[in-house]
Amino acid sequence: MTANLATNFVHLGLGATAVPQPAFSGMDWYQGYGARHDGDGAEGRLVSLYTFDSSWDSWEMHPAGEELVVCTAGSITLTQEAPDGTLTTVTLDPGDYVINPRGVWHTADVTTPCTCLFITAGLGTEHRPR
Repeated sequence: MTANLATNFVHLGLGATAVPQPAFSGMDWYQGYGARHDGDGAEGRLVSLYTFDSSWDSWEMHPAGEELVVCTAGSITLTQEAPDGTLTTVTLDPGDYVINPRGVWHTADVTTPCTCLFITAGLGTEHRPR
């Protein structure tokens, strides 16, 4: 089976499984994802590929585990907010990566289109307005 990671993400689950996901349809898609894979707990990972042409309008945080972000095209500036309020900003170019630690809020600024690969411990992900 072949699929495009930008539209059909993959869940990495218990027992070294890789489960193709239905086509991404927007933020409500994540509710269905949770229902399908919450049983894998903090060990499950969502692998996704996104192309951005504008800055994020929200912050997100993953309480269950760390998230790997790899820039594959363009450039993106990520800002992380530690629990003590300290802000760290890093710009990623193709091939660069950053790890968003467990429990750290993060957002992104985009000035030109970019594409990033995400490997996310998505269980319990939270969002807040920017």
